[in-house]
Amino acid sequence: MEESRARVTVVTGGGRGIGAAVAVRLAQAGHRVAIGYERDHEAAEETAAAVRAEGAECWAGRVDVSDEQGVESFFASVRDRLGPVTGLVNNAGVTGLLGRFTETPVERMRRVVDVNLMGVLLCSRRAALEMSTRHGGAGGSIVNISSAAATLGSPGEYVHYAASKAAVDALTVGLAKELAEEGVRVNSVQPGLVDTDIHAAMGAPDRARTAAARVPMSRAGAPAEIAGAVAWLLSPEASYTTGAVLRVAGGL
Repeated sequence: MEESRARVTVVTGGGRGIGAAVAVRLAQAGHRVAIGYERDHEAAEETAAAVRAEGAECWAGRVDVSDEQGVESFFASVRDRLGPVTGLVNNAGVTGLLGRFTETPVERMRRVVDVNLMGVLLCSRRAALEMSTRHGGAGGSIVNISSAAATLGSPGEYVHYAASKAAVDALTVGLAKELAEEGVRVNSVQPGLVDTDIHAAMGAPDRARTAAARVPMSRAGAPAEIAGAVAWLLSPEASYTTGAVLRVAGGL
């Protein structure tokens, strides 16, 4: 992808946590940023303000990534406001409450799969149709936010979430090969334990602190540490990198 071309990058789940850090980091690298959020309008607008403070154009829009028509409408709005999409960060994800597999309600499992896997499939498909040279695009890059749980399995916590992230990594490898000759790179980042408010949503607000002993580096990561890896994968410096699954997990 040419450095001279305007970079317009969609960050789903971009209002808080890792997504917000990615949005700001990309703004610092000169991207125009579109923030997708599902519920927290106020947080998304705060992140959008931080992006604009870095001198970048930004638009925040509501989208349920598991809804095909919603995804189509969101991407069309991004194109109208910021220009053709050249990058996608599939960050939107849910876990549900921590708990054993046999005690996890089916509806919770289904929602995790709908957002974490179908959301990535739908957004990646829509982005590929816009970026692929096969379909008249000029190329681009997709970065999927996976999890170290994809290989650790997360027994007793959220094996359904781990399974959804393992599927995301499989998608990353296959889609990278399929789109390689069409100018689209596809990579994945596997964060480990990161200090965000996702732990409160799991029902364990102190988890980033209490679980740090499991991490070889003995601490949780910061969202900015994940954002740096994402920004590199989207940059021209990673022009020969596709199909990579990059672990950013403090040694886990």
